[in-house]
Amino acid sequence: MARHFVLNTGAPIPSVGLGTWQADPGVVGDAVYTAIKVAVGYRHIDCAQAYNNEKEVGIALKKVFDEGIAKREDLFITSKLWNTNHAPEDVPVALEGTLNNLQTDYVDLYLIHWPVRMKKGAGFGPQSVIPSDIPATWAAMEKLYDAGKARAIGVSNFSSKKLADLLAVARVPPAVDQVECHPVWQQAKLREFCASNGIHLSAYSPLGSPGTGMVKAGAVLEHPVVVSAAEKLGKTPAQVALRWGIQMGHSVLPKSTNEERIKANLDVFDWSIPDDLFAKLSEIEQEKLIRAGFFVDPEGVFKSLEELWDGEI
Repeated sequence: MARHFVLNTGAPIPSVGLGTWQADPGVVGDAVYTAIKVAVGYRHIDCAQAYNNEKEVGIALKKVFDEGIAKREDLFITSKLWNTNHAPEDVPVALEGTLNNLQTDYVDLYLIHWPVRMKKGAGFGPQSVIPSDIPATWAAMEKLYDAGKARAIGVSNFSSKKLADLLAVARVPPAVDQVECHPVWQQAKLREFCASNGIHLSAYSPLGSPGTGMVKAGAVLEHPVVVSAAEKLGKTPAQVALRWGIQMGHSVLPKSTNEERIKANLDVFDWSIPDDLFAKLSEIEQEKLIRAGFFVDPEGVFKSLEELWDGEI
């Protein structure tokens, strides 16, 4: 099974990446170093300004390069533009900050983190949300692509409607939409839209974010259909969830800071889920776990979750 998918830029994107969301400073550097160093290690690291740990990731990357474990060109590094930096003049400044923290001259992929704009310097909460101008933000992203500072550009948390609106005005089409995706939230409509428009779907929280307080614990890894498939295949539920994603054709970004799980999450290539078990996984009742209600206010820009996700919820 492919260890890479190919983006609409022609660049390969490794099918398994290490997620760094909610990896605390203090452990994230060790996780990145371990992930790249393990035999046939990770070559795809998913970062974001908002995770507040890019500086430590950068220190780990420098160590990897200094020790000759990998070269920069061997790695695929993603980062994301935070909601407070959507103004066109703020976009290059935000990327420059990320590049400085990661100690690199370019990222392989730069994403608009949310289709949500927040006041400059504002904290979380619906009162911080202001009307966005995605076409203007995207035009600034395109300039970063032209300059080679972002080898590919894309979005995150965009519905198929928001993607369609972007495609209508984009000079450079988005290469990726990174969204929540796992057997309990399979994104059938969005996946079909992405496939028909040459956009790669990349899955964050492919294990259902078991360490996150704001989502239902065990929704994916303890789901009876996932557990049953794992028992039949002699694999872990996490490996089944990740392998499901790869067989569906998208990259997966499991986050772990535990060395054994970091290794186990990469053991998804020399086996596959057979058709009968795969069919059972596709019958799982669907439930979106990461809903982002913190952007919603009946008096605000997004008056409901349905409006934020354009009904894809």
